Parts: sequence; C-alpha cells; structure tokens
Amino acid sequence: MDKLAIFSGNANLDLAKAICQDLKVKLQDALVGRFSEGEIRVKINENVRGKDVFIVQPTCPPSNDNLMELLIMIDALRRASAQRITAVIPYFGYARQDRKDQPRVPITAKLVANLLTVAGANRILTMDLHAGQIQGFFDIPVDHLFSVSVFVDHFSKMNIKDLVAVSPDVGSIKMARAYAKRVSSSLAIIDKRRISPEKAEAIHIMGEVEGKNVIIVDDMVATGSSLIEAVGALKKANAKAIYAAIAHGILSGPAIEQISQCKGLEKLLISDSVPLPPQKQNSKIQVLSVASLLAEAIKRIHKEESVSCLFD
Repeated sequence: MDKLAIFSGNANLDLAKAICQDLKVKLQDALVGRFSEGEIRVKINENVRGKDVFIVQPTCPPSNDNLMELLIMIDALRRASAQRITAVIPYFGYARQDRKDQPRVPITAKLVANLLTVAGANRILTMDLHAGQIQGFFDIPVDHLFSVSVFVDHFSKMNIKDLVAVSPDVGSIKMARAYAKRVSSSLAIIDKRRISPEKAEAIHIMGEVEGKNVIIVDDMVATGSSLIEAVGALKKANAKAIYAAIAHGILSGPAIEQISQCKGLEKLLISDSVPLPPQKQNSKIQVLSVASLLAEAIKRIHKEESVSCLFD
C-alpha cells in the first residue's frame, strides 16, 4: 500500500479521514483554499510521482465550488506525474439532468463526465447514481457502488416485522426491489405526478401497505417534498411505522423543517456521502457511514482485485 495516496478537497473531509482510518493510511497533505477574489487555490504538498492517487470529493452543495476543487486537484496531480488518478465521488452532482426530457435543456451529467475526463481522471468511483446509465457517459472505467448493504444491516439489527419496501416513484423501483429481497419483504410503488422540478404529488399506491411497517427507498432527498408526500399517502393507506432509507441527504431549502414536522415519519436514515452540518442535525435524521464500503473498494482497485462483489 506504499504507492497508495488519498487526498481530499473541502467537500467531506470527515468521510475522507474515516476512509483513511479504515485503510490504516494517512490522509495526504494538500492545500485547497481560496485566493482573495475567491478563485480556488490548490497545491499538493506531497510527492505523488508514480503513485496510485484517490481524491475523495463528493460534488454536493456548494456544487460549483466542490466540482471546481475536484477538477483543479485532478489537474494538479496529473501535472505532478501521478501514475493513476481515481476520483472518488460518493455523491455525483449535476446528475438529475441526464437526458433531454424537454426542448433546449442541457445534459449536465454528460458535461460533468467530460470535464472530469479532460481534467485527467483515469477512473471514477461513485455510489448510488441518480440514474445508472450515467456510467455510460464516461469513456474511462466507472465503479458504481450501492449503499443498500449498509442500510439493510441497520434494519436487520432493528428486527422490524411485517416490512414493505416502498419506491416513491418509478425511477427507484430497482433500488426498492434490492431492499425487499435482502430484508425478505414485499414491494410497493407510489405512482406520483411531478408538478414542478422540486415538487411531486402522490396519486396511487401499487401494493399492500395497510397495517405494515414501511421503508421508503430513494437515492436522494433534496427539499423533502417527495418524501413528505409519500409519507402522507402511506399514512392515508393505513401503514404503521414509516422509515426512509435515502443514500444522499442533500436536505436543501425547507427540508429540515418539513421532516421535523412530519408526524408520520419515524426516522430518516441517510449515508455520510454528503456531510450533515450541525444546523441540519435533527432527532429524526440518523446518519450511517459508508466509509468502510468506499475503503474496501479503494483497496481492491489499488490491488487490482475485483470490485464486482461490492456492486451487489
């Protein structure tokens, strides 16, 4: 592991430190700051010539700053003669616009993929992409992990009976099916109509949830409106305890207020792919760490071993 070097930007320093602790390596020294006018300043303070470098940097809000930090760090490491550069992006931002669903809109997921490749990344390690096909936007290898095992382990310890895994929309069916298979539960789907890019209305529930304990499964929660709408629909259908297992807790805008006031929701479980600052912490929100999962993937990539067992 002497050729392994792990760096981090400012997006999620705690996660990077937890990954290094799991791997029993030190987090490498790099200056990632700002010039007086706000431009990002990067200086790598370690010799990386011929090393296998991993940069831990989710592109979560502030997305523009975190993405630029990542791109500039990749460029700095490439120019410092790193042998291989892997961008570890636990949360891949700008992923929601992954196709042209309206006239005159961009495909930002493809744009970001191009930027990372041109900057000099040789490989991408990411988790719970908004859409699986984003892997195909890259012309470099992409390892796509899933946090399902971390959440399922937690629910297994809780030993909840009569569970139903619920997909809040059609896009999350595959993820909900993975949960249902692992916790030996049935599956339900909420049919919803999107009123605006950040607001949706639940129309119909396909599946039996009456008298059942429910896990709502999704890849991300931003304003929380879809989650609150799903909880309301499930309560109307006489579901018992309602939990949510969501990989990326963006929790923007009114999300914290809405979740804290949502009486039907027992607990929102999120991963630490995105940092949860003190002002957003709430008794209804619990964070589960994916550091061990990412550390295992980094170790396997570094040793040129198969990572496919972690995709399951």
